[in-house]
Amino acid sequence: MPDTELPQMPAADLAQRLDGGEHVQVLDIRSPERVAQGRVAFGATLDFRALAASEMYRLPSLAPLGLERTAPVAVICGHGNSSQRATRFLRERGFEAYSVTGGMAAWETVYLVRRLAPTAALHHVLQLDRVGKGALSYVLVSDGDAVVVDPGRHLDRYDALLAELDATPAAVIDTHIHADYLSGAPAAAVRWQVPYFLHPDDARSPYDDAPGRLAYQPMTDGDTIAFGRAALRVAHVPGHTLGSVALLADGTLALTGDFLFVRSVGRPDLGGRRDAWARLLWRSLERARHEWPGDLVVLPAHYAGEWERRADRSVAARFDVIAATNEAAALQEERAFLVWVADHTATPPESYRSIKLANLGLAEISEAEAEALEFGPNQCAVG
Repeated sequence: MPDTELPQMPAADLAQRLDGGEHVQVLDIRSPERVAQGRVAFGATLDFRALAASEMYRLPSLAPLGLERTAPVAVICGHGNSSQRATRFLRERGFEAYSVTGGMAAWETVYLVRRLAPTAALHHVLQLDRVGKGALSYVLVSDGDAVVVDPGRHLDRYDALLAELDATPAAVIDTHIHADYLSGAPAAAVRWQVPYFLHPDDARSPYDDAPGRLAYQPMTDGDTIAFGRAALRVAHVPGHTLGSVALLADGTLALTGDFLFVRSVGRPDLGGRRDAWARLLWRSLERARHEWPGDLVVLPAHYAGEWERRADRSVAARFDVIAATNEAAALQEERAFLVWVADHTATPPESYRSIKLANLGLAEISEAEAEALEFGPNQCAVG
């Protein structure tokens, strides 16, 4: 079978199938070390197995893989090259195998769009789910004006969505300086000729206080960002970073960035001052508990797994539900919270420092370096 005829499955198609609950077997043929760094871990019905290609070819029988012949097999490698030979190998033995085009590198760039319920002033509320990282960004539209929050670097995804919505960008916002992925916000602001909003406490390096080299418009606690008929109110909620903010819309939505997740809170150790920032995080939680209504819908910037999804596959929860079921947010005493954070905070990935400095404009990152630095799921939550 010539390579041009070899059945392929684009990474986006694989994501759509898994998102829809289809029975697709995923076979990862990379080395165990690479699989441990990051793999397909998406979909409530995921049927995943891993075996290095070199070992698979030596098997006297494929029975140990436990693959079904009645369901498709998506074969994935690093960049979609080795998976072609493995796909041919499986097809010659009667399996409905497909090579995942672009491999894990392509998987890391897949964004699924989820349409959430509109509000009084927001005609469109869209959650972009970057499935390979568990990263969430948002497009909010009011009267044809759009604000994009926490975008990844793949701006073509947002361009296409804005065109589909017939919406004009009005602003782009980072809820904080990200450590797990390269922000697309500064480049988007230049491309779309709109302001880039950031809290000034996050416009400096947390490591040595060096000022960032990026153009931004400061937003601080109590500010409003108006577009169309809507307005986002800024709530400064430091702890994950010094400049972390939540964006409150129509009294019904809270885009919480990495301050508050459905099942955890943002780790406070990425600036090297875990205990001091954990105390800030506690005060931010206390403020939210006192000021936010229970029916406020929390829309975070990350998730850790399928258990944080609603039935519609979006990642969101009411604040009162989070306050009752989120282990960290349910703690009622500061001392217990600080102990919990200390006990559940692991060593951060080495790449996070490089990514944060790049997002501040303090380091140059090539596309190849970006792919390597961003690889794998986010580790932004405590726990």
